[in-house]
Amino acid sequence: MNTPTLAPHESMELHEALNFKTLCLAKSKLMQGLVFDQELKALMQKDVIQSIQQIAELQTIYARAPFQAPVPNSPTPITH
Repeated sequence: MNTPTLAPHESMELHEALNFKTLCLAKSKLMQGLVFDQELKALMQKDVIQSIQQIAELQTIYARAPFQAPVPNSPTPITH
């Protein structure tokens, strides 16, 4: 049975969504330490849990991308 693959533009859009969701997750985790309101902290924790689930789902879909590159051990810095 053939597994359908994503078109290149779909792969790029999915990659962008995955990056955005990962950034949102990191921000929610970091900001929890600065929040003293318990309701807001609980809401942020709920966002963290949902984001982890959504990232896992996106990664499953991303596995169907027609191209993938390994993640480098030490990325080249953007600025010099």
